[in-house]
Amino acid sequence: MNQPTPAIVAQSAVRRLPRWSLLLLCLAYVVPGFVMRGPWRSADMEAFGYMRELAQHHTSWFKPAISGLLPTSDGLLSYWLGAVALQWLESLLGPELAARMPFMGLLVVTLAATWWGAYYLARTPGAQPVAFAFGGEAQLTDYARAMADAALLALVACLGLAQLSHETTSYVTQLGCTALLFFAAAAMPYHRFKSGMAMVLGMLGLALSGAPTLAMLFGLGGAGMALSQQSWGDSSGRNMRQARLWSLAWLVMTAICALLITLWNLWASHLANNVKDWDSLLQLLLWFCWPAWPLALWTLWVWRRQIARPQYNPHLAVSLWFAGVPLAACLISQPADRALLLGLPAIATLAAFALPTLRRSISALIDWFTLLFFSISAIAIWVVWLAVQTGTPAKIAANITRLAPQFSASISWPTVLVALAASAGWVVLVIWRTSRNRAAIWKSLVLPAGGATLGWLLISTLWMPLLDHARSYAPQMEQIATRLGSASERADCALTYGLGRAQIAALRYYTRLDTQLLRQSRPGQCQWLVADADRWADPHSQPLRTQWTEVARVARPTERKEALVLLRRASAPAAQ
Repeated sequence: MNQPTPAIVAQSAVRRLPRWSLLLLCLAYVVPGFVMRGPWRSADMEAFGYMRELAQHHTSWFKPAISGLLPTSDGLLSYWLGAVALQWLESLLGPELAARMPFMGLLVVTLAATWWGAYYLARTPGAQPVAFAFGGEAQLTDYARAMADAALLALVACLGLAQLSHETTSYVTQLGCTALLFFAAAAMPYHRFKSGMAMVLGMLGLALSGAPTLAMLFGLGGAGMALSQQSWGDSSGRNMRQARLWSLAWLVMTAICALLITLWNLWASHLANNVKDWDSLLQLLLWFCWPAWPLALWTLWVWRRQIARPQYNPHLAVSLWFAGVPLAACLISQPADRALLLGLPAIATLAAFALPTLRRSISALIDWFTLLFFSISAIAIWVVWLAVQTGTPAKIAANITRLAPQFSASISWPTVLVALAASAGWVVLVIWRTSRNRAAIWKSLVLPAGGATLGWLLISTLWMPLLDHARSYAPQMEQIATRLGSASERADCALTYGLGRAQIAALRYYTRLDTQLLRQSRPGQCQWLVADADRWADPHSQPLRTQWTEVARVARPTERKEALVLLRRASAPAAQ
């Protein structure tokens, strides 16, 4: 027999979270960070550059390259999605926003798949709360909906989700595909077609987005869970035959993905012993999954008897598998935070199953800590914005001027109004939560989710001009374009020396120049050279210096050490 459930939930505790408020929260979380900014340095700019090359048919779709350089991140799917979006939407939305639209959709898919995955897991027999002697326990559908609401709130509240989920990289693609597989494993007994489509898309997506090993592990795990779950029904009936078919389907998709990965040579390995740097790893685990991880650990403790019988408790087995595999990858691969990102949907679901067992004192502690943390954070964001706009407080304004000396502050009233509305909404939410003792089971996660959304929205509105100035290549590349002279006077190409892929992508995008690596160029091919200052000063570059004349040295406004040298071929005529 299955062990008695530790969940004790009355019908009054599963009252419905208004759909409009949940949708508004998701909208406020998804949109900021994708709009009102250019591509940021390193991974974001590099990915955008490869997408443009594909969209303009300058490189192969199966082996994308910029100036002959292959991308540093693995996988093809993220570049394909961005390139297709550029071809279809660039004329309507502009290149930068158009390339981000698929990734905005992937974040929506992640949130939706987490909600539905938690919903169907909460409907399984082992997840149900204790039945009361005289009735009044939570009804099946209402309980499942409340747990799904809690899982979504826990996911939005996770601090590590905000920045990484708003990038245009393969990690966002991996997150969306992992969430689809999580939903597929949870909904197998309920929706054959939807679960099957989610499984196919998720497996293929992971295989093509740089996570082939995770795709294999999730596929094998899905097959094992489908075959072992006793909740399918009696072993001689139709339900067990359906379970065997599901297990076979997972194995077939795993084999198909392995074949594709092998044929296209997409196997990738980023093994690293992160455990030896245990202090940094511990810090990452503490803040990245906050506040979901303490609740998830509490779930593991109070449901420990059920964990010992996973065949009767798919709500724990599925969540643990989809949380444990990314956690293990975080310990043995780089970058660790990107690997841990994929486990957030399952960790948030585990956190939701702690709520039926929480004591009122623990719930109050979560509320007050969250209230203080996010209120202080919101006040700090507003104070820094006021310092940028008015110069008061003077010390903060002086520090910002020192870090970003070329930044010119301006007020965008629409974004200020959005930030004010979000701040007012936070005040209303705090008053609602603290003035009335709501019985809803999801109440302990309302403030964490609302506070995380508030902080992200304020940063993405009030601070976005400053962040865009600090993290974009645009100011540096615009200076280079100015030094090159007008379009009628300058050449159409430039050589590069020592530049990274993101810098080359930025140079091509902002200056509209064609670029080639210096070591791969033909003699006299281009009259201009853009070189990394440190590499150009290296003694190994001495033989090249006689062939080029330095025209300008251009540093990034917020990082003076990251300078580029603009050079002209010594025999070339000077630009006017």
